[in-house]
Amino acid sequence: MYDDQAPQKAISAALSGNWKEALEINKTILQKNPNEIDALNRAARAYAELGNLTAARKTAKSVLKNDPFNPIAQKSLDKWRGLRKADELGSKPSSPNIFLEEPGKTKIVSLINIGAAKTLAKIDAGDTVRLNPHGHRISVLTQSGKYLGRLADNISARLKKLIRNGNQYEAFVKSIKKNEVKVFLKESFRSPKMADIPSFPAEKIDYVSFTPPELVHKRRSPEITDEETED
Repeated sequence: MYDDQAPQKAISAALSGNWKEALEINKTILQKNPNEIDALNRAARAYAELGNLTAARKTAKSVLKNDPFNPIAQKSLDKWRGLRKADELGSKPSSPNIFLEEPGKTKIVSLINIGAAKTLAKIDAGDTVRLNPHGHRISVLTQSGKYLGRLADNISARLKKLIRNGNQYEAFVKSIKKNEVKVFLKESFRSPKMADIPSFPAEKIDYVSFTPPELVHKRRSPEITDEETED
C-alpha cells in the first residue's frame, strides 16, 4: 500500500543524511508512479550522495524526458559534469532551521574570489562550511578543506576582531550558482567581553531629504518699477 507520508519521509531522511533510506523510499514512490518528478529528483540526489554518479545522471535525464526545462535536474547535471565516481560530494545537509535570521547574530554574504568550478559542484545549499582566518582575510572552505571563496575585507576584519575576543561562528551554504556562492553566517557563541556588541550591526540607510516642489515657497526679491527709481 502506498504511504501518503512517503515524500515527507524521503525528505526527512535526506535532511538527516540517511541517503540509503532516502533512496529506498523514493524507489517505492517510483514503483507506483515512475514519472513522479519530485521523487526522481530526490532519487538522483541520493544516488549522487552515495557515489553512484552514473545512476544519478541517468535518473536526472529521466526527469528531463518528462520535464525538459526542470531547473533541479538541469542544475544537477551541470554540477555533476566532470565528476568521477571517487569524488566526494558535499557534507551532510543541515536542518532548514539553521537559516532562521536573528538581528545582530546572522548575516547572508556573497563570497568573493570564488574557488574552482569542480569544488563548487560538490556542495549544495545547507552544507556546513568552515571559516578559516588567515592574515587579513577569512577564507571559506568545505569540510574537507577545499577552498570555496573568501569573505569581503570589511566583514573579514570585523569577524577576526570578534573571534580574537572569544566569539564563535558557524557558516552554511545558503545558495550556489555557477559564479556565485552565498553563505549564511551565524554567531554560535558571544564572549562576555562582547556582550553588548552585535556581530552584524543593522545596515544604515541613508535617506535623502526631499521636499516636493509645491511645498517650496521661494522668497522673491521685490520688483522695482521704473516709477520707484524716478524719485
